[in-house]
Amino acid sequence: MVDYKEVASYIIILAIVLIVAQHLNVVVSGSMEPVFYRGDIVAIQKADLLGIHEFDPKDVQVGDIVVYNAKWFNQPVIHRIINITEINGTTMYVIKGDNNQRPDPYYVTSNQIQARVLTFGDNPVVIPWIGNLSLWIRGL
Repeated sequence: MVDYKEVASYIIILAIVLIVAQHLNVVVSGSMEPVFYRGDIVAIQKADLLGIHEFDPKDVQVGDIVVYNAKWFNQPVIHRIINITEINGTTMYVIKGDNNQRPDPYYVTSNQIQARVLTFGDNPVVIPWIGNLSLWIRGL
């Protein structure tokens, strides 16, 4: 006989795990050291999670760490906004890894910003080293 309460509890647990997993991002490089390192996991807010907008990418500020679709890299990049400027009526963001010498090679629009790193006070929410397993499995 099927225990519907047990099945429902498994569905609820699975839903919670999937929602939490959507709010974690593995760091794939050392470009943001010493704020976080390759293999760390950062907690993020999504610009659009199944139609739910946890923040507006147009409201990001200088100093925010964002995850964005880079034109110059084939995976999302996690870097800090260092300047905001207007070009031909469009707001453009200059973004740079804290450990990099130069800003990222292209301006970024709010449409490219997927997520913002969640902070507690002024510190990003980071789970150290746990993402190394994911990097190893993905061959990164």
